[in-house]
Formats: sequence, structure tokens, C-alpha cells
Amino acid sequence: MGRSERKYRAVVSSDWSECLSPNGPFDPIAYTFPQLKSGLHTIFRQYTGNEITLTEATSRISAMLPGEVTMDQMDAYHDARFQTYPRVPDLIEWCLSRDILFVLNTTGTQGYFQRAIAKGLLPGVPMICANPMIRFPGASDDPRFENTVLEISDKATCTQAVLQSVNLPSKKLVVVGDSGGDGPHFEWAAGQGAFLVASMCKDSLARYCGSKGIEISARFGLAYGPGEKRDIDREMNVDFMDLADLIEQTLNLEGG
Repeated sequence: MGRSERKYRAVVSSDWSECLSPNGPFDPIAYTFPQLKSGLHTIFRQYTGNEITLTEATSRISAMLPGEVTMDQMDAYHDARFQTYPRVPDLIEWCLSRDILFVLNTTGTQGYFQRAIAKGLLPGVPMICANPMIRFPGASDDPRFENTVLEISDKATCTQAVLQSVNLPSKKLVVVGDSGGDGPHFEWAAGQGAFLVASMCKDSLARYCGSKGIEISARFGLAYGPGEKRDIDREMNVDFMDLADLIEQTLNLEGG
């Protein structure tokens, strides 16, 4: 049954990088062109810290690239490095089994998700809002990729479009993010009365929300203070199926 034909009861719109996966959106580029790793890390921290726009970030990266990331190179990255936090695929499947539309809403690239799904590394996520900087043949014809994230503000636009497409109010929405790059998404969602989950919360998200008077509804996993380095070993001990009860109770779906 297609997305437009299925009756969903709620929507979860979640970031991916360092939120559901320990990996970053530019890791496939760094894997393919390791000489760019340091520069890519700096650019990632600048736009997730709201210092530069995503458009500026992707423009800088495009200028740095010695060549395109090919499908074979993306596959090689996935074979070597693809990873989610524990039981993230189970959480996605659980949501879909409960008629909760799970949307990946991320500055990661379309090509990353095209190949992850093709290789069976992710469940069949019905909607993926992602950046087209890397994309492979078929993306433009795939309804899962009909919404793109060219700027971080587009996350809110995509979520709003998804809610309208399935005819659901924002009280049936959970938004999940981890960094300041999710700040505008949280700001929009807070104004709509949605439930906000900070997963592996970075100080940049806490600062953004604090400066805007946005109340984070729940924190999940680790929460980092100013200047605190990520502890990936501890992050990889967080069971994401623990989010299931929170989502169900928040959306008041216990009774069907």
C-alpha cells in the first residue's frame, strides 16, 4: 500500500546523523577522500552549530571534492562503516507496525539512503527528506525522496508537508534531533505543539532552544555539556527501543 493510501495515526520526524546513527552526514566523503576529513569535520560543526548555512556548507564541500562519490564508493563505505545506534531499525519497524509514519529528516545525502536501503541496511522507510548533494539514478523518480533538505529550515517545511499529506494534526507529531542544526525544526514544532525529543543532545541544541525559549519535551540517551566530547562507546549502549513506550504514551495511541 502506498503512502498516500495508508491511514497513519501519527508521525515521527527524526534527524539521522549522530541522532539515530553515530555517523556523520559527510562520513562517506571522508571515507572516499580521507585527505578531506579535517575540513569536513570543521564544516559539519559550523553548520550544526548555526555558524554557517547548510547551503554554504555544501557549497564549500563541493569546491573541495576532487571528484564525485560514485555508487560503488558509497557501497564500499556502507560495507565498512554503516552503523545505527542499537535497535534503531527495530524502532522504525515498530513505528510502521503501529501505523506511525517514520520520516528521516536529515541533512545527510539522498545517495547515502538510496544505497543503504538497496543493500538492506535499513527498513523500507516511507519518506526520506535529505540533501541531494550526492544522489544516484532513480532518486528523482522515487516518491520517498519527493521532499529535499537544501537548508536546515527545510526540515520544518518537509515535516509540515508530510503532516498535510497524511491529514494529521501536529499534536500527533514527535520531532527528534540532536544538534543546533535541528534548532529551527524544534522551533517550528514547538510553535505547533508537537513533542520534542533531544536524542544524544549536543550543547548546540540546548543553547539554541534556551535562546529561543523552546522547551525540550524529553531527552534521550546522552546529553553533552559545553565543550564535552562525544562518548561513542556509551552512546552505543543506548537501546533505541526504549523510545517506543515514550512515543506511544506521548501520542496517546495505547487504545488504538
